[in-house]
Amino acid sequence: MISTPDHWHVPIAVAAVKAGKDVCCEKPLTRSIAEGRLLSDLVAKRERVFRTDSEFRSIEIFHRACELVRNGRIGEIRTIYSGVPIDEFTSPPATEMPVPEELDYEMWQGPAQARPYTEPRVHPRHDFSRPGWMRIREYCDGMVTNWGAHLNDVAQWGNNTDRTGPVEVEGWGKYPPEGWMWNALVEFEVNFRYANGVRLIYKTERPYVRFEGTEGWIEAGYPEPISAEPKSVLDSEIGPNEIHLPLKNEKRDFIDCVKSRDRTLEDAEVGHRTTSLCHLAHIAAQVGGRLEWDPEAERFKNGKAANKLLDTPPGRAPWAL
Repeated sequence: MISTPDHWHVPIAVAAVKAGKDVCCEKPLTRSIAEGRLLSDLVAKRERVFRTDSEFRSIEIFHRACELVRNGRIGEIRTIYSGVPIDEFTSPPATEMPVPEELDYEMWQGPAQARPYTEPRVHPRHDFSRPGWMRIREYCDGMVTNWGAHLNDVAQWGNNTDRTGPVEVEGWGKYPPEGWMWNALVEFEVNFRYANGVRLIYKTERPYVRFEGTEGWIEAGYPEPISAEPKSVLDSEIGPNEIHLPLKNEKRDFIDCVKSRDRTLEDAEVGHRTTSLCHLAHIAAQVGGRLEWDPEAERFKNGKAANKLLDTPPGRAPWAL
């Protein structure tokens, strides 16, 4: 079970898979799309059980929304909206501090660029509220991947595209002032287009997913209740010959598949594709313009600057995977 800061996910997961271990890894899986492809391919090659540790497929209202959408209760999907909270913050002074006795700070930094220790770079001692590292791009990409890996997984699941990706992306983003230690993306709005014509609008607002179709809409929020129009959609029963999406606790899913050797409900490929969607949003916010994406080759058809952002995360020191 890998529940470290994001910058350690792939190095530990790769080492574990190479050692013959089955892996459950916290979302977001990766710091780059290239890392995700490497990890997903390795898991498949070594035939390991892998579970992306995101609980949103195990939350009943999101499961119900996707099952209704996949069975055509709102007609053909036209537009999907996904949202995440705005993580408003200010950057504290980056004054160097003594490293706490209980912290192996060199190990904590690991594959990231070596930096002087200061408490807001890691997290306050004995305080498990939202830590500083989640706002620093050397360790995490902020809300765009953090909460995004939850809500966009639901969007991909409902759209039946969780093993592929969009073909077009365009968006904008707002960062903290230059020089701040807490430098993750603060606000953004990104528009995706899929090969099936569905559009996904992903933005900072609140945690929710909304599916709009030719015959109505369904919305599930966190922690808001599910809603729909027409309201009668929510009373619809899924017939025995229709699509039944599994509903299971994510930890139980992992343990069961370790025993059975079956594929988990959110394996490495699914986790990689969901995280990739978040990375694409982040890249679009950085470079601007309309980018054409090839979900098979996992490269942009246009935009050399965008393709350079597929490989190495900011602040990543050389690290053998």
